[in-house]
Amino acid sequence: MDKNIRREIILDNYQNPVNRGLTDDKDYIYQNTNSDSCIDNIDMQLKEEDGIIKDIVFDGEACAICTSATSILIKTLIGKTLEEAKAIINNYKNMINEKKYDEKLLGELIVYDEIYMQPNRKMCALLPSNAIEKILELIDNATDKNR
Repeated sequence: MDKNIRREIILDNYQNPVNRGLTDDKDYIYQNTNSDSCIDNIDMQLKEEDGIIKDIVFDGEACAICTSATSILIKTLIGKTLEEAKAIINNYKNMINEKKYDEKLLGELIVYDEIYMQPNRKMCALLPSNAIEKILELIDNATDKNR
């Protein structure tokens, strides 16, 4: 990807992140995530209906990489099934960790394909996916208990 386009996408999602602001709606599942090594601390809420991610919102204090990754991940996952979301997150994490991944699943998340060159920024890029992964586990556990 062209470095200028990459930079533009990251900056736009940092300066104008989608779905910033939490909700009082009890249908949303909440998860906080933070970094041990920097200021990144975000709260995320996800609403799921019938196995589809209907909405994701967030708030908190985070660097440009974490905020933009959160925004792009939200845009990528809304409307996806839980299984599609898991596949996207798995591929995204593989990309960040220099493992085999399917680029076609990632959309704009591909802007972080070189983040491994800055090891101290990997956690910033992974923080939102870790939070959503925990929420998806909570949904899976609740679904298993209801069977």
